[in-house]
Amino acid sequence: MTIRTSASLAALMLLAACARGEDAHPVDNVSVADNAAAADETIDDVDPVGNGAEAALPTDAWVGKWIGVEGLVLDIQPAGERGRYVLSVTLLDGTKSYEGAADGDLIRFTRDGRPESIRAATGDQTGLKWLAGKQNCLMIQQGEGFCRDNAATPLSGQS
Repeated sequence: MTIRTSASLAALMLLAACARGEDAHPVDNVSVADNAAAADETIDDVDPVGNGAEAALPTDAWVGKWIGVEGLVLDIQPAGERGRYVLSVTLLDGTKSYEGAADGDLIRFTRDGRPESIRAATGDQTGLKWLAGKQNCLMIQQGEGFCRDNAATPLSGQS
């Protein structure tokens, strides 16, 4: 950068300060190169919509009831904190509740001392012939699947 360009920038800064009614004070130790580098930095935590809302998690779309075979039900409800859920799993031996946490496109929880996870699946992937052909499903493990009849709503990771 030439001295002439630096002097021009300094004069513009003084004029702008005077136009705002501020006292003109030189800024020490700042160069145009520093300002250009600062302008190139990105701010990752800015909400582009400006409403303070965080982006929805893929697992948030799973909130509600999911129906399995023979009266089995998976009910997922928000638990207050972002990415936290209350899971009610109704199997043949009754209903049990668990605390779950989002982990990417899974909900992780502990059942009977063992780590488990809920993930998106097709009816075919559940291994249950009664769910075969369904597209909007969740599964905990092979043979433990739950679906919604709304096949028009694809799950994350499903095409």
